Order: sequence, then C-alpha cells, then structure tokens
Amino acid sequence: MNNCIIGIGSNINPEQNIRKMICLLSKDHLVRKHSSWIKTAPIGITDQDNFLNGALRLETQHSREEFNQYLKQLEDRMGRDRSLPKFGPRIIDLDIVVWNGEIVDEDYHTRDFLKNSVDQLL
Repeated sequence: MNNCIIGIGSNINPEQNIRKMICLLSKDHLVRKHSSWIKTAPIGITDQDNFLNGALRLETQHSREEFNQYLKQLEDRMGRDRSLPKFGPRIIDLDIVVWNGEIVDEDYHTRDFLKNSVDQLL
C-alpha cells in the first residue's frame, strides 16, 4: 500500500466540488484525513474567484504514475477544461504532493497555503 498526500483545490462551486471529489476518491482509496480548508487568492490570472484549497492523506494500491493518471481522469470526469489557461478557473485540481513520505511537488516549497495544508497531515 502506498501512502500519499494530495493537494486539492477549486474555485468553481468549491465546497460542492471538493466534497464530490472526496466521495469519488473514497470509492477506490482509503481516505485517512483531510487538512483544514483555506481560501486563497488566484495565482497568475487574478480576475477570477478565490480558490478553496486543502490536502488529503490517503492510501492507494496504485503506483505513483498510475495514481497520477487516475487523478487526471477524475479531474476530467468532474468536467475540468484543460483548454483553459494554466492558472485559469478550475472545477477541481488534484496534485500528488507527498508520496510515501517524500515531497514530490516543488509547489510545496513555494506556496505557503499548500505547505501549511500538507504539514497538518505529516
């Protein structure tokens, strides 16, 4: 079993979409705990709604590569539009931040909201 922490965020109906994503993840994986949720200003393109961000600690039988693909499929299933600009509005955003105790996402070191959320689960 692999242990990981993923960052999760949304600025399109964020409470509803994050709750829905946690339910979807719970169907196939053991979700252990979530961090507190924090509202953050958008990065890059600032003319959009604030984001709701947090982190989830869970267990998966997938390899890291398989799990990353699985997360992207879930984002697509929720309706994420990948044609929008990189820092545009997101119905849902999922990123592996910690994999089996190792920080694997450099954003952890540069985004305080992500670091604070992840640190609650370490």
